[in-house]
Amino acid sequence: VAGLGNYGLRGTRHSVGMEVLDQLARQLAVAEGWRVDKRCCADVALATAHGLELVLLKPRRFMNLNGLSVASAADIYSLGPGDIYLVHDDLDKALGKVAIKLGGSARGHNGVQSCISALQSNEMTRLRIGIGRP
Repeated sequence: VAGLGNYGLRGTRHSVGMEVLDQLARQLAVAEGWRVDKRCCADVALATAHGLELVLLKPRRFMNLNGLSVASAADIYSLGPGDIYLVHDDLDKALGKVAIKLGGSARGHNGVQSCISALQSNEMTRLRIGIGRP
């Protein structure tokens, strides 16, 4: 589960994917387990939920390079694109609205496009978090 965003700009609406992962880590009682993984240039926490082992990932790169971290982590943890969930902001959705999308285009989202390019696939599931337009 990768929370897309701009690592150095936490708390901004474009980094909502990382905020969602922080909340998920708290709910799964692994919030204290975040560690820097230099191999994929990301903060990583491991968790278990409903019998599934999860890798929570917050890339330490700017949004348009998030895919490099996601692809590196996929290699490290032997994950295919279909195993990856991207959590990211969506300007076209009203603030707080949530939608799930399986595959397809990036719809102009630079972080998603970076993941599609780095993984050479668009098969990732996306949790789109509405941030609305200013």
